[in-house]
Amino acid sequence: MDRLNYHHLRYFREVAKEGHLGRVAARLNVSQSALSIQIKQLEDRLGHPLFDRVGRGLVLTEAGKIALAHAERIFGAGQELLAELEQSETANPPLRVGALSTLSRNFQLQFLRPLLAAGRFEIDLKSGNMRGLLADLEALELDVVLTTEVPQGAGPVAFAAQRIAEQPVALHGQPARLAYAGLAQLLAAEPVILPTESNISAGFESLCARLGVQPRIAARVDDMAMVRLLTREGAGVALAPSVVLADEIAAGTVASAPYDLGIKEVFYAVSAPRRFAHPALRAVLGEQFTRSD
Repeated sequence: MDRLNYHHLRYFREVAKEGHLGRVAARLNVSQSALSIQIKQLEDRLGHPLFDRVGRGLVLTEAGKIALAHAERIFGAGQELLAELEQSETANPPLRVGALSTLSRNFQLQFLRPLLAAGRFEIDLKSGNMRGLLADLEALELDVVLTTEVPQGAGPVAFAAQRIAEQPVALHGQPARLAYAGLAQLLAAEPVILPTESNISAGFESLCARLGVQPRIAARVDDMAMVRLLTREGAGVALAPSVVLADEIAAGTVASAPYDLGIKEVFYAVSAPRRFAHPALRAVLGEQFTRSD
């Protein structure tokens, strides 16, 4: 199959935006007939007419509108490529952020809030499992991955995992569910909503062993958004960092038990060292975590 001629596509894009063959020919310093031939060749290659002539102007056909949308993305991507490799101060490429699908949405917002407030960069968000997110990071399809896990194993890319936050894990629930004389009594009486995140579940098992308590598990959940929902519904008391239930705690519908459980959840930003790192990422994580010379 013949390849698409991007020179023809550029001329088509200029005529499509101008709507007039003669004006574009004059601006580009080419003859009108030469410009017409270029567009005809593109139409032949695509197999569809791209313009209808209306009066003395040109109007895009349906195929023309589709072609223009693709042309805008193609040439826009070219400008982004130049800006990124030139490290232009005026370049504003999207910051592509991946997040573990089980990660607290409130924590993600905390990480992104300074960038959103600056309003300089568009942000693309993607959720997924660790394997898929790291594959995208390695392929340079993501700039950073937010997670509670440190990448394991030796691979072709030396990922850098920077600790960006550490929060104590506490018990949260409807206020009536927390009215006990002590932690052991609370855990013995109330069903527990337990995240499957390894550090939290392991810490909880150790805590229960020390207290000599056999807890009743209401649900084991791998999604912090579901932890929030179950806690609001009164399904039990949830083991989680306060950031997960920050909105409910602020509203008074959920309270936190006043006990130090000795369990912490650590949040990481994982990046792949790159020579051309995203400028926003360098500002947030520091040069040493994002640059490779």
